Amino acid sequence: MNVSLSVWLLTVAGLCVLVAADFFIGRKPHDVSIREAGVWTAVWVALACLFGVGLILVGGGGPGGEFFAGYITEKSLSVDNLFVFVLIMAKFAVPSQYQQRVLMVGVIVALVLRAAFIAAGAAIISAFSWVFYIFGAFLIWTAWKLIQDARKGGHDEEYEENKLLKSIERRFGVADRYHGTKLWVEENGRRVMTPMLVVMLAIGFTDILFALDSIPAIYGLTQDPYIVFTANAFALMGLRQLYFLIGGLLKKLVHLSYGLSVILGFIGVKLVLHALHESGVHVPEIGIPFSLGFIVLVLAVTTATSLWSARRQEQEQEQEQEQGQEQGRRT
Repeated sequence: MNVSLSVWLLTVAGLCVLVAADFFIGRKPHDVSIREAGVWTAVWVALACLFGVGLILVGGGGPGGEFFAGYITEKSLSVDNLFVFVLIMAKFAVPSQYQQRVLMVGVIVALVLRAAFIAAGAAIISAFSWVFYIFGAFLIWTAWKLIQDARKGGHDEEYEENKLLKSIERRFGVADRYHGTKLWVEENGRRVMTPMLVVMLAIGFTDILFALDSIPAIYGLTQDPYIVFTANAFALMGLRQLYFLIGGLLKKLVHLSYGLSVILGFIGVKLVLHALHESGVHVPEIGIPFSLGFIVLVLAVTTATSLWSARRQEQEQEQEQEQGQEQGRRT
């Protein structure tokens, strides 16, 4: 798409207004209800769909299809990222009324980081077409790693602080309890970080790792920086509400990592084929309609099998409990 500077500025300004509105709505610490999370999740999804439809009307089916394919992929990766957010919240015992503030800051940090990564990716792609080989190989490797982590029960592990975060904690010190939403407090005449700031840093460092996966993935669906940026932005917006909406369902999405590995592997192959085509090799390229359909199908099948498997496990546990109770009565 031939996007002018004025359109870019209007888009960024509009997204900033939406972020500010979201921050204003959740500025007061409180426990987010399922109803509140559901309503705002629907609002963010509706805004993304309206934007996609607008792209179709202005730019045609190609840009619109690329946006929806990128948005769905990034949203799916964001849902998988929520597993890690849950582990971080549990690790630092974040009070429920403060969790939305942590997530809000995490979303803002992710937006800034991804904007930088997108700009860097666009510059690299324009200068070196062979970078698609690297992106493709990286996504295929990431897909394989996701499968390995899923087999090991990676989401059941406890979050471990990285060396950088530990060094920051040693350097500045950490208060022994939360002080509302304050980030710094005075203790024994020394200015120290609160656990709230440590959690935000943990989320921020995690966002960097997430961006390393998501940016190559969406560049495998579109090379338009405007679509890449807006798809990422809309996928991240509403992530805070989605966390509270499907928090109880995350453990039931037992096959999500497998589905995402298939999608990332598929996009990796698509990138390699595109790189070969750019190099003059006559190979078939995968179109956006097929990519969009494939992504939606994989996510639908993954969700269905996950819920079926979770339900089956619950039934087996109920049967075991009933058998145990029956044996207890006989004894």
